[in-house]
Amino acid sequence: MKKLNVVFVFDNDFENVLMCKRKKEPFKDKYNLVGGKLEDNESELDGAYRELFEETGISKEDITIKRFMDFNYYVEDMELQVFVGKLEKSVELVEELNELSWQTLNQDFFDTNKFAGEGNIGHMLRIIQNDKNMLFNK
Repeated sequence: MKKLNVVFVFDNDFENVLMCKRKKEPFKDKYNLVGGKLEDNESELDGAYRELFEETGISKEDITIKRFMDFNYYVEDMELQVFVGKLEKSVELVEELNELSWQTLNQDFFDTNKFAGEGNIGHMLRIIQNDKNMLFNK
């Protein structure tokens, strides 16, 4: 089963989530979470940090991420690992391929005309918002 990851990155005030606008399929021209493929002999957490750094310039020194949930797509033989983290400070973003932007949390992330994931981003965000005290209290 191939393993992919996505990372929810929230600003310090938990008012915005970092997203990228996809330049290619799947979900071309839609906002999506940053992430990518796990490499051979790489731990899941290391893979998430690597993809986060490659796509945004955000490093382990800027954020602590933790595994939040997984989705298994058996027909596609794929596991999607979902990580979450909240920035401790302001960072300068470094785009790799896709344009990065902060999206306010007060919008409809179930809008499949604007957001990737067939509504999954909205679903995951609702759960994160309900669990944010447990997720981000140290």
